[in-house]
Amino acid sequence: MTLLRTPLHALHGKKGAKMVPFAGYDMPVQYSLGVLKEHLHTRAHAGLFDVSHMGQVVLRGRSYDAVARALEALLPIDVLNLPRGRQRYGFFTTPQGGVSDDLMLANRGDHIFMVVNAGCKIDDIAYLRRQLGPEITVKEITNRALLALQGPAAEAVLAVHHPMVADMGFMDVETVPLAGAECWVSRSGYTGEDGYEISVPVAAAEDLARALLQHSEVELIGLGARDSLRLEAGLCLYGHDIDTTSSPVEAGLAWAIQKSRRAQGDRAGGFPGEERILTELQEGPKRRRVGLLPHGRAPMREGVPLFASADAERPIGAITSGGFGPSLGRPVAMGYVPADMAVVDTQVFGEIRGKRLPLTVVKLPFTPANFKR
Repeated sequence: MTLLRTPLHALHGKKGAKMVPFAGYDMPVQYSLGVLKEHLHTRAHAGLFDVSHMGQVVLRGRSYDAVARALEALLPIDVLNLPRGRQRYGFFTTPQGGVSDDLMLANRGDHIFMVVNAGCKIDDIAYLRRQLGPEITVKEITNRALLALQGPAAEAVLAVHHPMVADMGFMDVETVPLAGAECWVSRSGYTGEDGYEISVPVAAAEDLARALLQHSEVELIGLGARDSLRLEAGLCLYGHDIDTTSSPVEAGLAWAIQKSRRAQGDRAGGFPGEERILTELQEGPKRRRVGLLPHGRAPMREGVPLFASADAERPIGAITSGGFGPSLGRPVAMGYVPADMAVVDTQVFGEIRGKRLPLTVVKLPFTPANFKR
């Protein structure tokens, strides 16, 4: 299989990146600093990520309201009342109440701009076109790269290139000229740190990346550190912590379902899987995603079965993400356990190579979020 390349592929090679296959793309997993130092640099300064493999999609119709109402039939999010110039986290749900992808969507005035996961974008775009009908145009944006600048120095660095970005708050979206190009800039992030996502025309992508890398605070960061940063931030990775078998309520994403879409809301239900999701919102789910701290220094990774005791016969759940948390200097993990065991300080056991090792349920995130509210 021939791997796709992002517009920054040549730059990654020049910067000594170790490349790996990821979601059909040849992507940088780390650079010369290595995953640990890249992670810590992002937490202390600013990291630049190439996320151009993600799907960028524009939805247009006769009005924003028309597109928003149609889209609300596919996801349990209040799209209609999203203010212009703001974005929101959301997810497509299945008829069984699972999650088929998570995403970001923005009100851009005359259209909706959506960013979906790389591994799901082909299916997502086909689904949107099939479900929204001919009155709404679904266009994949292929002439733009997508960069993320994350970390406590991100604002100061990007403000050098345009001061407007310093006035943006968490989840704001603006059109900003950067590197001589019209960029679509949002302020959020997948690291738990304050930062920006920048949709930039392909022709200007490398110029912008090089301009940002001129700042001493900025280093290129690969997929390895991106994963450890999001794990510390307690954020779900699609296909691991959330999938078609897990409901958004089980996954701890109920905060993303606004009151208007819940029972007794003015636009309650009307999305796939509403029966399961609305019931779980009111009565609670049977299992929950939790943070887990393994005892000792050995990381417990995805797939490790979890048990209620050291000698229990049957597993009660499994780890969905796990590894070393550089900011904490210790292993961290997330997984699903029965709701009655999802209480902070509950002890469970993970089985590695036939040996049961203890873990403690903790509150997420592992590191506090530093978004600019």
